[in-house]
Amino acid sequence: MTSGVADRPRIRHRLPPARWPTREEAARSRWFSPLPIGTRLVAEQRTWVPAMVPWRATEDGFVTREVLDWYGRFAEGQPGVLVVEATGIRDIASGPLLRIGDDRFIPGLKKLVDVVRARSGGHTRLFIQVIDFVTVRRRPEPARYFERYLEITGSLRGRLARALGEERWLGAPEAEVRRSLLAADRGLHEAVLDSRELEALDYGYRERVWDLHLPHIRELPRVLPGLFAEAARRARAAGFDGVELHYAHAYTMASFLSRLNVRDDGYGGARENRARLPLEVLRAVRERVGDDYVVGIRYLGDEVVEGGSRLDDAVWFGARFAEAGVDYLSVSKGGRFEDAKQPKIGEAVYPYTGESGYECMPTVISDGRGPFGRNVPLAAAIRRAVRAAGRTTPVVTSGGIGTFEQAEAILERGEADAVAAARQTLADPDWFRKIRLGYGDLVRRCEFTNYCEGLDQRHKQVTCKLWDRNLDPNDATVKLASDGKRRLSAPPWTPPAEMTCRS
Repeated sequence: MTSGVADRPRIRHRLPPARWPTREEAARSRWFSPLPIGTRLVAEQRTWVPAMVPWRATEDGFVTREVLDWYGRFAEGQPGVLVVEATGIRDIASGPLLRIGDDRFIPGLKKLVDVVRARSGGHTRLFIQVIDFVTVRRRPEPARYFERYLEITGSLRGRLARALGEERWLGAPEAEVRRSLLAADRGLHEAVLDSRELEALDYGYRERVWDLHLPHIRELPRVLPGLFAEAARRARAAGFDGVELHYAHAYTMASFLSRLNVRDDGYGGARENRARLPLEVLRAVRERVGDDYVVGIRYLGDEVVEGGSRLDDAVWFGARFAEAGVDYLSVSKGGRFEDAKQPKIGEAVYPYTGESGYECMPTVISDGRGPFGRNVPLAAAIRRAVRAAGRTTPVVTSGGIGTFEQAEAILERGEADAVAAARQTLADPDWFRKIRLGYGDLVRRCEFTNYCEGLDQRHKQVTCKLWDRNLDPNDATVKLASDGKRRLSAPPWTPPAEMTCRS
């Protein structure tokens, strides 16, 4: 493994050529065939749009018109399954991200369900992804850190006294200790601050699920099953077809699954202990919503960080989740905090900037493999383990997939049961429908430059640069993003046959 994205040799890949199927070929394909999910639900197709955060909710987590338009636009492409963005299960401030931590959010979420039903013509199954996260704070100004945030402990005083050779620092006034550290050079900081204190200075304060000295972290196993179960109840009340438990990337549940989790209270260490809370959450959710409601899990096939979980862990977890009755497994990769790049002062660390983030969303500037379907082997290995355990649980794969032939070949080889595409669907929300109707040559193909991911990193409204190729900023019918420079939604598309009929 390289130490970071900057160390990776850069190879510019061209988009692979695409042969688009006729309408008849698409109708006979696996990708456009039905997929049973759970005990009662059937998706009309194995086309899948995974969760993407668009930064369009209100600051207090409510659905807005922009949220409705975002999902309504994807619904017009009539994917088999559409998954709503990571939605917070706690009723706490989290910026313009959707929330589901209280019943007052249900009416807005019902409107979202209604919009997707209407604009997909009832063809799309709608799930909502629910997430928990622990505290991450912005990188502070050094002055603010030393004057306000740093805890002046006896241990710190001892290290300062040893570094300066003056015992008086053991009892010096706290204000003097703070002033001394603020004026000190980097060498003294590294001698006096421990690793977590240095991290808080350089990256911002970040909690881990194994910080058992913090009461609220110690209580997570007691608290989270109920929070997830209530979120799932609200999802069902709002009319969603299912709920997806977010056990991936840099967030709470993924961290419980991680090999880095060293909790010593029965919820860390060995695989069985690391899987304990995720299984308890799954059980609590199932008890709350019933056996006839779809409950899926999105989790990592590989953390891609030093000391983190690998494919053998993911294979084992997948079999356990399937045996516990999960209705589908959606496999992702990387996206961890541990190798993220240092943020600018005033910004929060972003878990998609290091090697693990690159593997989560690989681009056309890549290694010899390129970005195209490089995560598929993870899903294939997990699917084999699930089948070996005697389960038929569907497995969903994604990552750099942008053509019909890619998706169809994955299904033909038995590497997955559904094929998802986030960035390609963002580039052209109509691409599933275009292919199905025989207009694949009209697909607006994603270039995998991660322009969209760059917007997400800056917490700007996510859009695609391809939408703006023919943008007239003076066209009053086009709604622009808050910066006034970009389309807020993909250009509309009408099948040529329908246009002919209208004329």
